[in-house]
Amino acid sequence: MWRDGLSRFSSGTRSPEFGVRRVPVPSRIVLAVRWSLRFGLSYRDAEELLAERGIGVDHVTVYRWVQRFTLLRVGAARPCRHAVGDRWYVDETYVKVAGRWRYVYRAIDQYGQVIDVSVSPRRDMQAARRFFTAALGSHGEPTEVVTDRAWTLLAVVDELMPGAFHNTEPYANNRIESDHGRLKSRLRPMRGLKRDHTARVILRGYAFMQNVRRGHYELGLEAHPRRRVAAAITQLARAI
Repeated sequence: MWRDGLSRFSSGTRSPEFGVRRVPVPSRIVLAVRWSLRFGLSYRDAEELLAERGIGVDHVTVYRWVQRFTLLRVGAARPCRHAVGDRWYVDETYVKVAGRWRYVYRAIDQYGQVIDVSVSPRRDMQAARRFFTAALGSHGEPTEVVTDRAWTLLAVVDELMPGAFHNTEPYANNRIESDHGRLKSRLRPMRGLKRDHTARVILRGYAFMQNVRRGHYELGLEAHPRRRVAAAITQLARAI
């Protein structure tokens, strides 16, 4: 039984394709993390599926792999990401972390690419400002921002993006609200999140997988659409 599968893989080389330090990642870890983020699985489900392939691993180890390697994959794939669109749909939703509600700020563009995700214990101007500041720093200013009439979003959009058209028409934000439903359906099998850091990693991982599936990265594009995620993760495994 593997405890964490990491201690034997401490050395590596630099990947010329992605410009990051390359550490060989065992295939069992690549598979476990991909399944956990791609499908609506609990960690015990992933443990059972791995056992069917002859890989004996505890569900706690799967959790640790997901926490360790998810953000490494997101970072390694950053140079391959497509530029986001100039129309942003922004909204908040809610998830429970350790029995308490947390606010999740999310944004997608007109092409369905998830722009950014942020988890906050409060729904206030500070949280909204932090979310938009990070998104603007990574992607620049859009020409149009679509939100509901939440006072925090109204104030922060006008403060940080005075040159952007702020659309608050009824039903204009249905695109992002329907996207929240996909996120909730993915979280349901996990039966709750225990820590804020865990929630941030999982939500970023889900956003990354969604973007890969929709072709928003120059990864796995030559593969059949049903094999795109597997091909992309295999490429990234060489760069982590």
